[in-house]
Amino acid sequence: MKRISIIFSYKCKVMDKGGVGLKIERLLGITMILLSQRRVNAQTLADKFEVSLRTIYRDLETINTAGIPIVSYTGIDGGYEIMEQFRIERQIVTFDDLQSILVALRGVQASLDDQDMEQLLTKIKALVARSEQKQMEEAGDTLLFDTNLWHGGGLKDRSMLAKLRQASKNRQVLSFLYTNTEGVGELREVEPIGLAWKGYTWYLYAYCRLRSDYRTFRLSRISEHNIHMEHFADRGVRMAELDSRWGNRETGPAVPLLLHFRPRLRVRAEEAFGIDKVEMQEDGSLLVRASYPDNHWMYGMILSYGPDVRVLAPAYVADRINSMASQIAQRYTE
Repeated sequence: MKRISIIFSYKCKVMDKGGVGLKIERLLGITMILLSQRRVNAQTLADKFEVSLRTIYRDLETINTAGIPIVSYTGIDGGYEIMEQFRIERQIVTFDDLQSILVALRGVQASLDDQDMEQLLTKIKALVARSEQKQMEEAGDTLLFDTNLWHGGGLKDRSMLAKLRQASKNRQVLSFLYTNTEGVGELREVEPIGLAWKGYTWYLYAYCRLRSDYRTFRLSRISEHNIHMEHFADRGVRMAELDSRWGNRETGPAVPLLLHFRPRLRVRAEEAFGIDKVEMQEDGSLLVRASYPDNHWMYGMILSYGPDVRVLAPAYVADRINSMASQIAQRYTE
């Protein structure tokens, strides 16, 4: 059984000189595609790599000469494929491991319109033998990871994710109009660090030049974004460090809440706050202790439970909820 070694990839990098590097990258790309798909025609490869059919034919011959057996088929369903017996040595990664990796990558790809992610999916698929690919199809998916909302909400421009991620990788200055929870827009110029999926939406982690500090920006509130040619110096702060500051900057300081729920909201309370945060009382009611940033979202969250919740502490939050509820009732009596 023929196997391709990782050393081949290493040698390709060593040989990289000008146009040679581009050719080697294309040869590896074609090899990965042929390993991950049953049969591909030459025109599809030419379109994908933006070269002529003649170049693809030469590339296929080069790959075949290098010891990777390529078979050609004629007719309507014709094309090129690698012999069934040929595979890449996978070593430590198991079949179940690869299946989990593919599920996660497909979920991210559903949101990120990113060419790099598509290429990574192709490489991972190439590690799956033909017999295992058939096994995956027969078994079906037992896990689905998808960051898109059921009702299709979220970002209006999904390509923005890939653009912001690229700006973060290239350390390019970014400017945009940012709208806060009160509907007020403000022009920001930032040094993007990366993107984070939190709960049910995407956020941008960045150094804000207007605030002279790090901030988190909800992507659904970003509009009129523009990536500048200016590159910024690395400040040495990473995503993990900023993530530990979650809720302490743009959103305001966290407030410890003590909430009292009626019995019928047990399931909702456990889902929203976690079973460990819910205390059952003798009469069936519930006490919940949780902390949230003191902002418009927190008050909206509490009001969403209607008359089935009461704020026991702090007192000023209870007073504001009472005032907001009274204003809502007043609107319906006007």
